Amino acid sequence: MKICVYCASSPKVDPVYLDAAERLAKEFVKAGVSTVYGGGATGLMGRLADTVIAHGGAIKGIMPKFMNEVEWAHKKVTDFEFTETMHERKAKFLEGIDAVVALPGGTGTLEELLEAVTLKRLGLFTKPIVIVSTRGFYDPLPQMFERCIDEAFMHSRHRGLWSFVDEPEQVLAAIRTAAPWGSDAIAFARNE
Repeated sequence: MKICVYCASSPKVDPVYLDAAERLAKEFVKAGVSTVYGGGATGLMGRLADTVIAHGGAIKGIMPKFMNEVEWAHKKVTDFEFTETMHERKAKFLEGIDAVVALPGGTGTLEELLEAVTLKRLGLFTKPIVIVSTRGFYDPLPQMFERCIDEAFMHSRHRGLWSFVDEPEQVLAAIRTAAPWGSDAIAFARNE
């Protein structure tokens, strides 16, 4: 199984978030999951990569060349792909993966996550999306999604686009039990 993880690069975050990244990495290595991530060396990204590497797991970094030029790339990640743009990077994240997992993060993480949700809504991406709400970080997001549905911006079937969990140890079970999603989702994407 290959899973893409969206997460933050900020090293200034509360250690509880770094711990969540480490716990997720250990779960993935234990289950033989290959990890795809943004390639960073600091913050949740760095902790995720450090832990996967320390425990003998597989990890691939995907990063735009300009980020590598300012030395954001993790030096110990040996499987790396450098893209020309952020847009190309996001497309590469979703190639050949079995699921997307979002740990807490800032605008970059939110943007990547919401693009994956949008592509799934259109049936262009059909894999599970699991959002890890460590210490309630993502609590406002399901409220916003529900508001979109309540206000008829999305169809009620769109609740199947994502799942929320509280702990990294719940991620793999959420992926295994995710409802199937088809490329025919475009048929109700406009909520008609």
